[in-house]
Amino acid sequence: MSSVVLDKVTKVYPGGHLAVDRMSLKAENGEFLVLLGPSGCGKSTLLRMIAGLEEITRGDLWLDGELANHLAPRDRDVAMVFQNGALYPHRTVRGNMAFPLEIAKADPTKMRERVTELSKVLHIEETLERRPGTLSGGQRQRVAMGRAIVRQPKLFLMDEPLSNLDAGMRTELRMEISALVRSLGVTTIYVTHDQVEALTLADRIAILNRGVLQDVGTPAQIYNDPATAFVAAFLNSQQLNLLAATVHTPQNQYVLLDFGPHRLIIPWSDPRAYAISQYVGGQVLVGVRPDGLAPVPESYDGPAFFGRVRALEYHGHEWLAYIECGVPAVPVPEPPDRRVAAHGPEGPGRLGGMVRRLFGNREEREEQEQVGQHPGSGTHRRADLIVRLGGRPVWRANDAAKVGVDVSRLMLFRPDGSRIDTPRR
Repeated sequence: MSSVVLDKVTKVYPGGHLAVDRMSLKAENGEFLVLLGPSGCGKSTLLRMIAGLEEITRGDLWLDGELANHLAPRDRDVAMVFQNGALYPHRTVRGNMAFPLEIAKADPTKMRERVTELSKVLHIEETLERRPGTLSGGQRQRVAMGRAIVRQPKLFLMDEPLSNLDAGMRTELRMEISALVRSLGVTTIYVTHDQVEALTLADRIAILNRGVLQDVGTPAQIYNDPATAFVAAFLNSQQLNLLAATVHTPQNQYVLLDFGPHRLIIPWSDPRAYAISQYVGGQVLVGVRPDGLAPVPESYDGPAFFGRVRALEYHGHEWLAYIECGVPAVPVPEPPDRRVAAHGPEGPGRLGGMVRRLFGNREEREEQEQVGQHPGSGTHRRADLIVRLGGRPVWRANDAAKVGVDVSRLMLFRPDGSRIDTPRR
């Protein structure tokens, strides 16, 4: 086993593109650490620096207590699994899996036994004499995993190994990866943009955005108490309801979140109340996931929003309702993009700047669309609450709706998107 320590690691590519910005992170011995974030956030670059495939511009990398900045990849005792498997097409499955042992000049008899044994664990024993071109995507990824595992390295690095597979195969291999890695007890750093993979696989998750570490913790910690509004929105299968509220403390009886047509009360018994009260007269951001809301009867007198059903969506296992409630939703705040500052507004070359001026930045447009924002507008395109209804809808389009709010599940952020209730709950 091996520990990995990143101490203020920065990567700047030729031309000034800042890919990773002062990253400090630790993977403990035997830990399964998942790096999660949108495309272009620096996850794969970080993994490649750990493997020795990319040079570190600034900062230090420590592997098992040894400074590793200038160690050659072959001296790091690291095995890497890539997105596409990267198998040798002229070798059989057995030959691919045995290759690391051949390089290490292992005993041929023991090498053959080890490959056969591992192929049974990975359920590919019937493919040992076949070549990669005749295998399915799932089989090729199993072979790639076998080749990485066979020499029993100190550290596994996995770069989105399941992203090219269909949903059913991803689920199957995800379970196998989790069981296999934990049975071996090998430290693993796994890159993905899929929050389901992160939540189901990780001992801890580190979330990145624009090359900056946003949050790190156990899956339960970052899901239930995210450090920023970006983390809350990204770690969510449906769009996060994010609203702005003005804080009041009427006669000091309770904390009141005023949304305009709606108000929610936070009692002083709530451990978050004092921290929220520091913003009296100002605004805070309130996030609530669709499963923190529920339909309630008109007679319900607890915390609630009201409005009209604009649309219903059927997702197979559940329905979602979009409720117009008269409260504009807020775009998810993001940190300043230091990557732009690193090479100037024109980007790494005049042509790149010209394309962005004409057509805009594609990644930024996609991120804006994901949070329901008109590209370049800075405002939300609709004022809906998204509510999970389960397998049977209780409303129809245009119905009046009352939505109960689980106040204990409200996530509260400063206007810049950072969490108000700083201690983990």
